[in-house]
Amino acid sequence: MADKKNEAPHVNIERSIIKQFRKEIWRPFVKGLQDYKMIQDGDKVAVCISGGKDSMLLAKCLQQLKRQSDTEFDLEFIVMDPGYHPDNRRMIQDNAALMNIPIRIFDADIFDIVVDVDQSPCYLCARMRRGYLYSHARELGCNKIALGHHFDDVIETILMGILYGGQINTMMPKLHSTNFEGMELIRPLYYVKEEDILAWRSCNGLHFLQCACRFTEQIAREQAAGGMDGASADIVHTSKRQEMKELIRSLRKNSPFVDSNIMKSVENINLDACLGYVAKGVRHHFMDEYDES
Repeated sequence: MADKKNEAPHVNIERSIIKQFRKEIWRPFVKGLQDYKMIQDGDKVAVCISGGKDSMLLAKCLQQLKRQSDTEFDLEFIVMDPGYHPDNRRMIQDNAALMNIPIRIFDADIFDIVVDVDQSPCYLCARMRRGYLYSHARELGCNKIALGHHFDDVIETILMGILYGGQINTMMPKLHSTNFEGMELIRPLYYVKEEDILAWRSCNGLHFLQCACRFTEQIAREQAAGGMDGASADIVHTSKRQEMKELIRSLRKNSPFVDSNIMKSVENINLDACLGYVAKGVRHHFMDEYDES
């Protein structure tokens, strides 16, 4: 048997997903795919890699799935460079080589476009990124794009909608594109928790891109100049989402199942006990049919 220490790094990284982290990562990954029927025979999936821990793990999980699944599908690993600093781009390339992920990089000028936008630059950036990814994926003959959102992203989105948006909605496991006919978005890490992704990263001694946004880089520099440590500078961009992380962490101290219950809340909505809801763009109110019932 070959000495594991002498094996290529990507071999041990792959083994860790299906061995050490089988319960925490591999099984939830497969369950999400099965529950929501994310991948079928004939699919060609564009795996969208930002350079962070989540999208890199997603790439490795889908590579492993392709090797051992009976489902016939193809993968493309695409990286959009919206205007990264050369060092950040190089980090993505180096990690992809280390992990044996055959990426395709294409350039976009999104950072230059949104840098002077005063109102909701992050929202505009996200919308533009999504459009570029769909467009490039379709050029490669793909019918789906896969993003690296995980379980914590989902429950944080639910809470942000309630507390700051005045609505109950969630980050869906898959969506049909409204602007690119025949294209679909899937989130295969839907059931995988961020703490387990962090543990997998640490176990393999990996270092990924954090956030390469020019806006947040500037804030980080300013905070570092003011004497704040790197950890503080690293989380400044998360604002509301970081607030949700801390809220969930606090609630979990009293109820270890609070995160699962948040997820279940959007699976068990009782329309008979709702003041109102929106379906297919039409708003409904319980008073509309109150007398009829």
